[in-house]
Amino acid sequence: MFLRRAAFLLPRSTRLYSSSHDINSTIAELNKEMEFVFGEAPPTSLAGSSESQPMSQDSESIPAENMNNESILTHISTKGEAQMVDVSHKDISKRVAIASCKVLLGRKAYDLVSANQVAKGDVLSVAKIAGITGAKQTSNLIPLCHNINLTHVRVDLRLNPQDYCVEIEGEAASTGKTGVEMEAMTAVSLAGLTVYDMCKAASKDIQITNVRLEHKTGGKSGNWSREK
Repeated sequence: MFLRRAAFLLPRSTRLYSSSHDINSTIAELNKEMEFVFGEAPPTSLAGSSESQPMSQDSESIPAENMNNESILTHISTKGEAQMVDVSHKDISKRVAIASCKVLLGRKAYDLVSANQVAKGDVLSVAKIAGITGAKQTSNLIPLCHNINLTHVRVDLRLNPQDYCVEIEGEAASTGKTGVEMEAMTAVSLAGLTVYDMCKAASKDIQITNVRLEHKTGGKSGNWSREK
C-alpha cells in the first residue's frame, strides 16, 4: 500500500517542476507530499538557502522563550558580546544597596590601627573618605556600569578585637532607573584597599575578605536581603 501511494504521488511532483509555479510553491507542494508519504515534513533548510532560515543569527543564539528570563546575563548580548544594558524603558524608583567586607589585619597591624599609631595617619578616617569617593567613581572603574547620580553614600568602619579585623559597611542610594549595588560594593572595596595600603608596612599578610551585597531595595526585582 505504501509503495503504491508513493508511486502515485511521484509523477505529480514531476509535473510540478514543469508547471508555471515558482520554486517556493513547488517546494511547498513537495513538502506536503513527503509529509503524507513518510509521516513528517523535511527540514525547512532542505535547500540550504538563507531564505529558508528567516531567523537572524542573533535570535538563534538564545531561544525566544528565554529572552525575557531574568536569570540571563543582561551584560551579554545575544551574540555573546559585552554590552551596556539599555535602561531607558525602566521606571524611576528609589534604590538603596548595602554591602560589607572585612579586612583581616592580624594582631600587630590591628594594635597599630586601634592605637592610631600607623605612620600614614588615621586609617579609619582615610578609608572612610576613600570609600565614599570610590562609590562616586564606580562607572569609571567598572566598564559596563551606568553613570548615575547618587543621593547618599555612607561608609562605616568598626574594629573587631576578636578577629583582629576591620569590619566595613557601605550604603549607596539613588533615585533612578538602575540599581546601586555596584556603588555600595565599590565603596567597601575601596575602603578595604585603603586600609591595606595604610597598614601594609606593618604586615604583608593582611586580607580583604567577604566583599558582598547585604541588602537592596527598589527596581523591578524589589527588595532582597542576604540570609544570615
